[in-house]
Amino acid sequence: MGLTACGGGGSGEGSDTLRITLVNHVWTENIKQALPEFEKQSGLKVEVTQLGEDQLSDQYNVKLNAGSSDIDVMMYRPLQEGKLFAKNKYLADLTDRTKSDAGFEFGDFQPGPVEATTYEDKVVGVPIITEQEVLYYRKDLLEKSGFTTPPKTLDELKAQATKVEADNPGVAGFVARTGKAAAVTQFSSFLYSFGGDFVDGSGKSSVNTPQAKQAYAYYGGMLKDHGPENISTDMSWSEAMAIFTQGKAAFYTEANSLYKNATDPAKSKVSDTVGFAPFPAGPAGSKPYNIPSWALGVNDASENKDNAWKFIQWAAGKEQSLVQQKAGVPGARASVWANPEATSTYPKDLAEATTVSTANGVGHDRPLVVKVAEAREIVGQPIVDAITGKDSAASADAANEAFQKFLDDEAK
Repeated sequence: MGLTACGGGGSGEGSDTLRITLVNHVWTENIKQALPEFEKQSGLKVEVTQLGEDQLSDQYNVKLNAGSSDIDVMMYRPLQEGKLFAKNKYLADLTDRTKSDAGFEFGDFQPGPVEATTYEDKVVGVPIITEQEVLYYRKDLLEKSGFTTPPKTLDELKAQATKVEADNPGVAGFVARTGKAAAVTQFSSFLYSFGGDFVDGSGKSSVNTPQAKQAYAYYGGMLKDHGPENISTDMSWSEAMAIFTQGKAAFYTEANSLYKNATDPAKSKVSDTVGFAPFPAGPAGSKPYNIPSWALGVNDASENKDNAWKFIQWAAGKEQSLVQQKAGVPGARASVWANPEATSTYPKDLAEATTVSTANGVGHDRPLVVKVAEAREIVGQPIVDAITGKDSAASADAANEAFQKFLDDEAK
């Protein structure tokens, strides 16, 4: 979908036609509806290229690699391709613009998401859509087993899952993603809450620390001992969610962005009994991820950077962020989260659980590397081994060695 270049030069005003590439998403639909307002206000004409995720990746690979200037603003995934794009200098440095723009108030963006859109101390993107991990649970089953509140710690989660399972034959105490790569993102909150991370402060692999080994053993053990019968080890969110919404599990840890699958009566048999709670605390506290799933960046080869920034100022500004959040798209601005209007459309307990997550959340849910898919395969292996009853500590040692080699190769 090549778009013709429209003149303009340097990083100055450039052309009055702005070319933005966006992914298929509710956020994009909402922005497109509001675009006439921006065009009127700015005097710019906006040309939108909208693509599915795979097409978007293909388009970026071709155009950004070729140094093409016919994309000005790009919607990208900070945790999936952010490091690759920044390393390859595809993303313009926005540090000065964010600092000098008092009205935009970059300090209003939560630290977790900003961490993920920063590369080597430079701001290379502005987070627009966030996700946090929360606990989904069945209120009716907890009540039946005599629990008046959902679990506040991982120890309580295990105890409650055990009791509810015993009281309800055929219902699993716990369900979560089990696929090697797919599980890594949701496992990450367990890892941080046990006090671990994928990489330590000096950039070395840390998936075999005592904290990491405890996290692998806990996550895998919950699924092995309290998960669905004949559990498969290739479940992504859709399979795990289906088990929960069919009434076959009491607890489920998952991204809050997927909550409508559990609360929509058309999709969920348990829609009227679903509750949400903050991620349960481990030895290091409750440390769920708080990540930007999507951000806006400026193509470094664009000849229209000033106008590209004008679009980002508007699209990620307080007003649009509030509109988006009311429409069910969680953003990264603290002031918007603090506004009751912004969460008025969410289930009350989900809004409260999310607010807790945004306060103490970690800005990544997978290793921050260039080859993300490969890294997830390596650090996800001990999860599968723990679920299937193998020695997860030995598996963590093997994964640590493989992941360190991967990090060394990537640093070359």
